[in-house]
Amino acid sequence: MEKTGVYFPQAHLDATAMAELAAAGHELLGFDAVMPQFSVQQEAAALGCEMDWGSPTMMPDARTHPARDLPEPAVPQDLDALLESAPMRVVLDAISLLRREYGDRVAILGKVMGPWTISYHLAGTQDFLLWTITEPERVKRFLDRLKHVTVAFANAQLKAGADAITLSDHATGDLVSPGTYQRFLQPVHQEMLSRIGGPTILHVCGNCADRLTLFADAGFDAYHFEWQVDSKMAVETVGDRMSLVGNISTPEALFRGTPQDVYRQARYAVEAGVRVLAPECAVALQTPLANLRAIAEAAREGY
Repeated sequence: MEKTGVYFPQAHLDATAMAELAAAGHELLGFDAVMPQFSVQQEAAALGCEMDWGSPTMMPDARTHPARDLPEPAVPQDLDALLESAPMRVVLDAISLLRREYGDRVAILGKVMGPWTISYHLAGTQDFLLWTITEPERVKRFLDRLKHVTVAFANAQLKAGADAITLSDHATGDLVSPGTYQRFLQPVHQEMLSRIGGPTILHVCGNCADRLTLFADAGFDAYHFEWQVDSKMAVETVGDRMSLVGNISTPEALFRGTPQDVYRQARYAVEAGVRVLAPECAVALQTPLANLRAIAEAAREGY
């Protein structure tokens, strides 16, 4: 942020600032793809969560959970109007700006939250997870209503110029069993993928080694995964059914490590067969730039 003169929270709320900060991923770090969205809260804000948009050292967070006491979330029937709300419009405009600036020279990645993650924001994570046991039909109603928001936002981002969509849906191995994913979310993912008109990369945090085949069965083009999942095992498990993205540890290598640590992890992933190198998840705001540049340097040695 200091190098660009663009800071949070402005970069969450202003399309030009969002695009300028995203472009730094290419201009300053050497990445061949950029993603102009830095929070996981854009949809939640559009759907009524009161937001703390954070600061240069703090990510945004929802202050309220407006659907906690509702049988199902209030989703406008007019999704085109929802896409014009400020928290969603800013992302679409930023993607358009980047597409005009870079043409086909840099890949533009969109990002949407899946219905499971939006439910965390609207209902509260603890309450929503408890409902999977006490009120499973309520969980299904939430997912059924919110999946339309995810699909509409994804397709709008593709229309604005995104080359592919990262779909974040945090049914993480730390909170959700493979059986719960298969029961509630996998059918929703399969339906959404049939309606999203472009390549889609699933992101789920945590150790998800026990559900890699379920993600591949859902039909995702790629899975963005963490360092704690061994890349060799992951490639052997999914084979050619789904590409793998990521695998550079954000706390251990990028934040607390050295460029040499990042390089070693990156080359291990490449040699294992990971198709796209990237940080495993959100990067700490104080991460040294030299560590981030080490990802691009490792990639330039070839796959």
